[in-house]
Amino acid sequence: MLEIGIIILLAYLIGSIPSGLIIGKGFYGIDIRQHGSGNLGGTNTFRVLGVKAGLAVTISDILKGTLAAALPFFFQSDMHALVAGIFAVIGHTYPLFAGFRGGKAVATSGGVLLFYAPFMFIIMISGFFICLYLSKYVSLSSMFAGLVALIYSIIVQDLPLILVVFLLLSFVVYRHRSNIKRIIDKTEPKVKWLG
Repeated sequence: MLEIGIIILLAYLIGSIPSGLIIGKGFYGIDIRQHGSGNLGGTNTFRVLGVKAGLAVTISDILKGTLAAALPFFFQSDMHALVAGIFAVIGHTYPLFAGFRGGKAVATSGGVLLFYAPFMFIIMISGFFICLYLSKYVSLSSMFAGLVALIYSIIVQDLPLILVVFLLLSFVVYRHRSNIKRIIDKTEPKVKWLG
C-alpha cells in the first residue's frame, strides 16, 4: 500500500514539473502564463516563444507521462502503468509547482500512451498531423488524436486501455471547451506555418 502511495505521489510530482514555465523563464525571461492563452502547454509556448521552445516543452511534457507510466515497472509494482500515468496528467493540469494552473493534458496523456502502446502513439500522432494539415487547428487536432486512440483501443479490445483513453479524451475535451466554442465561432487561432 505504501508503495502504491509513493508511485501516485511521484507520478503527480513528475506531472507537476512546469516545463513551459521553466523554459520560458529560464531561457527567455518570459512567464508564458502572462502571454497568449495563458496556458503552460506546448501550443501556447509555440505561439509565444517560437518553434524551439515549443518543441522543448512538448517533448518534456510527453516524457513526463512516459516516465510516470514507467514507475510501476521501476518499483516492480502490480499497479497498472496507465493508472500511474493518470496522476501525471492530473499533475500536469493542476501542477503543484505552478499554482495549480497547468496545461490541457494533451502531451502528457500522449506520453502515458507512448509507454503503454507505442504503436498506437504513432497512429495518434499521424492522426494529429493529418487533422492539423486539413484544419490548421491544434486544439481540434488534439481532440481528434484522442478519438483515434479510442477507436484503436476498441479495435484491439484492451479494456484498461479503452477505459483510460476514454477518461483522458473526456478530460482533454473538457479542457478544450473554450477552444471548441472559438472553433464554432471561427475565432480560434490557426497555425500559420501551414499556410
